[in-house]
Amino acid sequence: MNFALILFVLVVITGVAWVADKLVFERQRRSSARLALAEFDSQQGRLQGSFGAADAEATRKRLAEEKLRQPWWLEYSASFFPVILAVFVLRSFVVEPFKIPSGSMIPTLLIGDFILVNKYEYGIRLPVVNKKIMDMGEPQRGDVMVFRYPKDPSLDYIKRVIGVPGDVVQYANKRLTINGKPAEYTTLPDFLDEERLAYSRHFREKLPGGVDHGILNDADRPAFIAGADPDFPYRDNCTYNQQGVTCKVPAGHYFVMGDNRDNSLDSRYWGFVPDQNIVGKAFVIWMNLGNFGRVGSFK
Repeated sequence: MNFALILFVLVVITGVAWVADKLVFERQRRSSARLALAEFDSQQGRLQGSFGAADAEATRKRLAEEKLRQPWWLEYSASFFPVILAVFVLRSFVVEPFKIPSGSMIPTLLIGDFILVNKYEYGIRLPVVNKKIMDMGEPQRGDVMVFRYPKDPSLDYIKRVIGVPGDVVQYANKRLTINGKPAEYTTLPDFLDEERLAYSRHFREKLPGGVDHGILNDADRPAFIAGADPDFPYRDNCTYNQQGVTCKVPAGHYFVMGDNRDNSLDSRYWGFVPDQNIVGKAFVIWMNLGNFGRVGSFK
């Protein structure tokens, strides 16, 4: 479901109703109210004040309210416009909430985490079409990024940026090397994946020129990248072997991976993320219904 498109359609519909009310319908109601009050006053004069002063004033007020009242369909559509517009602007240009649906970013992000994504960190983009209209910055190695899945742009994915344009990324024997510089690893206690009820090897990984973060490896999974798409864009930039894969990141694209390395479908399998698919930078967990202690920033 393209929620941005749904919001945009609602903004247009309610906005048209709001503008039409301000420019046309409200004037018509005011004119109708003036005519009705003039007719009432005329009748009062002909009947020589059949209503008492208090009753006449109450009747005039009720008559004016009836004539000025918006029809139900206009009242709802026009009154919701400012709220829907505010939500649309906030989600499109400032922050957007997402829920983590899978375990590909464990241990950094868990299933059920609700996160906020900065929509302007990597540039201002037009809603719905996602076309960049103003540069603000570029993704950096180590950023946790939300993007539209290249094979199906209706789906939003979240992964960690490993390679930026021009980088040579090597993932061999479950170890990263970027531009000839190996990442640094610190062994941590094994991690219990509660979804799979299995332990994974747990490491602290520090990217060359990037942040350090937790990753998981499955000791029972081979290093070979099985099931990689044979025909993704810039496929010739990648070389696969029994130890893993080496890719040179093309201009305007990014190489991304999940922190749960053996349980993530990412650039190793389906290729690079083009700049036009970028949604924003994830920066904080704002809620987890099962564990409120997870609320806060991450890296």
